[in-house]
Amino acid sequence: MKKIDHIGIAVKNLDEAINTYKKLGFTVSDIEEVPSQKVRVAFMKIGNSRIELLEPSRTDSPISKFLQKHGQGIHHLAIEVEDIEKKIESLENSGVNLIYPTPRQGAHGVKMTFVHPKSTNGVLLELCQYL
Repeated sequence: MKKIDHIGIAVKNLDEAINTYKKLGFTVSDIEEVPSQKVRVAFMKIGNSRIELLEPSRTDSPISKFLQKHGQGIHHLAIEVEDIEKKIESLENSGVNLIYPTPRQGAHGVKMTFVHPKSTNGVLLELCQYL
């Protein structure tokens, strides 16, 4: 585990959320569509980490389902790892439940997977590796 990479926040409307965070003093570094996750995202740097705003781009998006069930708010905590395949293998051998046993492509082209909240005391944990 290298560092906390970002905190993901589910929002209904990305443009409105960006305006809210700009009023708070944040600056958006980039906006990106992530087809594999069916979301549009905006990132804002804060120290060595970032905040990621996530808006569903389709009604069958995991973020859309999250918003229906929980409303807007913190969705996940992302941790940067050195070697995601090794980390996945280690976690599976330890009995940890993963949402994606094979890494998927996330924002900025990272390899990523999620650890199921049942294995982390209720927190959705993203593991990401920059290429």
